[in-house]
Amino acid sequence: MLDYDISTCPLFSNISKDDQEAFLTRLVSNKKIIDKGKTVARQGDEIKHLYLLVKGIVRTEMITQEGNSLEIEFIDAVRPLAPAFVFAQNNRFPVDVITIEECHFLLIPKEVWLSEMMSNETLLTNFLKLNSNMTVFLSQKLQMISIKSIKGKLSLFILENTTDKINSFTLKRNRTQLAEYFGVQRPSLARTMSELVDKGIISIDKREVTVLKRDELRKIL
Repeated sequence: MLDYDISTCPLFSNISKDDQEAFLTRLVSNKKIIDKGKTVARQGDEIKHLYLLVKGIVRTEMITQEGNSLEIEFIDAVRPLAPAFVFAQNNRFPVDVITIEECHFLLIPKEVWLSEMMSNETLLTNFLKLNSNMTVFLSQKLQMISIKSIKGKLSLFILENTTDKINSFTLKRNRTQLAEYFGVQRPSLARTMSELVDKGIISIDKREVTVLKRDELRKIL
């Protein structure tokens, strides 16, 4: 377990390397290695441990009332899974968690994790900050879902991934995965992207998206 570098995990920010290794030795009760394309947890499964993803990438998704698959986010190592739900009254996974590639997880019993936080102010602060940032992310996701048009969803997504000074970014998702993220059909998304390109609002080179007319994206919203 000490072979994993957890220094990039927000939970262990401002904590020394020696203390991080001591945490792993003291806290981790089990390790899981799960192959590519497998389900780590299903929506509604009880959370008995803090799952710490230390190698690989997973995606999280939920099924809408219409039966569509709605992708929530990609999570890459090193990050915990659903930390805000570990101590919830209804402590169950809010989404399905599926591996994009082979993934390694360290499992920490939630009672052990709670005890550790109570004796370490930095660890507790990091945990609260991580959950607060997740709340901000979910509010942004909710804003995107509330937008009815695909063009609006796509415009918001592009604006959130660029700034006035940095006008390009690389898509981490392919077209199918991006459609799932928006909760729309792939052909509809492809037509919308092509329309923005044809109007000179954005340009796309493979997975590199560049904003050409930022004000036009704002007008769409």
